Amino acid sequence: MRPVRLLVPANIRHNSGGNVYNARLVHGLKTLGVEVDVLAVEGSWPESSAKERRRLGSSLGAWEPEVRHEPVVTIVDGLIAMGAPDELEFAAKAQRETWVLVHMPAPAHHELEARALRAASGVICTSSWAAGVLEARHGLGGLRVALPGTEPAPGAKGSFPPHIITVAALLPNKDQLLTVEALARIKDLQWTAALVGSDTADLEYAGLVRAAVAAHGLEHRVRVAGELKGQTLEDEWNRTDLSVLVSRAEAFGMVVTESLAHGIPAVVRSGTGAVEALTFAAPGAGENIRLPGAAVQFPGTDDPENPTVLAAVLRRWLLDSETRDTWRAMALDTRGGLPGWEQTAAQVLDILRG
Repeated sequence: MRPVRLLVPANIRHNSGGNVYNARLVHGLKTLGVEVDVLAVEGSWPESSAKERRRLGSSLGAWEPEVRHEPVVTIVDGLIAMGAPDELEFAAKAQRETWVLVHMPAPAHHELEARALRAASGVICTSSWAAGVLEARHGLGGLRVALPGTEPAPGAKGSFPPHIITVAALLPNKDQLLTVEALARIKDLQWTAALVGSDTADLEYAGLVRAAVAAHGLEHRVRVAGELKGQTLEDEWNRTDLSVLVSRAEAFGMVVTESLAHGIPAVVRSGTGAVEALTFAAPGAGENIRLPGAAVQFPGTDDPENPTVLAAVLRRWLLDSETRDTWRAMALDTRGGLPGWEQTAAQVLDILRG
C-alpha cells in the first residue's frame, strides 16, 4: 500500500468525534503497516481565505502537472473538502488520488459540498446515515462506509441516586439546553447529572447552558464539567447510569457506543445517526428490537414541547425499575459485540486498495 496522507482541520481543537476517529484511524493504519502522515491544515474550515486554499492546493498537488511517479494517497477531512472544491477539482485534473472522509454532511453550502465530493477519487463516510444523506442530497453513488470502532472499557458501577451524563462539546447542535430543560421538569425525583464536553468551543452557548442551569436552581444537581480526559473521564463513566445524546444532527454519535462499551444505556434523538450507534450490536434487527436505551421522536427541532417529551422518557426510566433493568441488561449484552478500531482501519485500507 502506498503511503497515506491525512489532511485534518487545525481549527477543531476540542475532543470532537471527527478528531477521535481521525486519530484512531491513523493508529490503526500504522498498526497494519501503512506509512501515514498527518497534516493539520490551517484555516477556519469550512470557511477559509484564498491564501489558505492555495496552501491546501499545494498539499494536494493540485498545481503540479500530471503525476509522473507513484504519489501518496491523500485523504481529506470533509470539513476541509467542502470549503475547497476548486482545489479538489484541480487535484483531480492533475491525476492525484484524493479521497474525502465525511464525518458529518454539511448543514449548509450544499453545492460546494457536491462539487468537492464529485471531484474526489472516492468518498468514505463514517456512518450509513451520512452516506444516505449525501446520496439523497446530491444523487451520488458509490459512497463507501467505514463505521467507527470502540475502545474496550470496564463496566460502570453506577450511582445512587442515578447519575445521568451528556458527553459532547457545548454547542447549539448538541442541544444541551434541551437536556437541562427536561431535567428541570423532573426535579421532584432523585438524580444527578453532568454535562461533559468543551465549554470553550462556543462561549456564548456555554453561557446560555450555565444560565439555564442556574435559572432552574439546578447548580447542585447538574454539573457543567468541561472537557474531561483520561482517568477523570473514566471515573465519570464509572458513576454513570444513563447517557443522553439529543443532538439535532448526528452522523453516528461515537459517544453512544462508548457508553455501551461501559454497559450504560443511552437516550438519543430519533432521525439522527445516533440511532445507528444505538443499534450497532444488532444489525438487521426488526422494528421490535429491544434497544439498550431509547430513540426519542421529538415533535420538531424548536417545538416548545421538546423538553416535556424528553422529561417523560427520563421520568419513566427513573420510576420504572423494569425499564431501567432491561435497558441496563441490553447495554451489557452489546459490550462484546462492538467492533474495535482495528476493524475500522482494515475496512478503510480495503476501500483505498479498491
